[in-house]
Amino acid sequence: MEEQRRVAAFVERHDIEAPPAFRLLDLVSELGEVAKNATESTDYGDDPEALTLDSDEVGDVLFALLALADSADIDAGDALDEALAKYERRIAENDTPASGE
Repeated sequence: MEEQRRVAAFVERHDIEAPPAFRLLDLVSELGEVAKNATESTDYGDDPEALTLDSDEVGDVLFALLALADSADIDAGDALDEALAKYERRIAENDTPASGE
């Protein structure tokens, strides 16, 4: 995946390599920032129509996820293909939405 290669090059260029466990913690932290956007913009869920997400925070989540995949030697594109195939199977087998595991 081109985006994963871009993130890997950035990490290497700026000497900010980290083991997968640290990358996972960073990902969860960044996802928490997106959740904070959602929580605050919807007044803690009272106004779901008011949802706003900061694109830079979503970008931080993507960066952290791709950095995690790279540090764990997982090709993000292949992982996405596997997930889509799994969801397609679920829909075909159960005739239900592909949410979940």
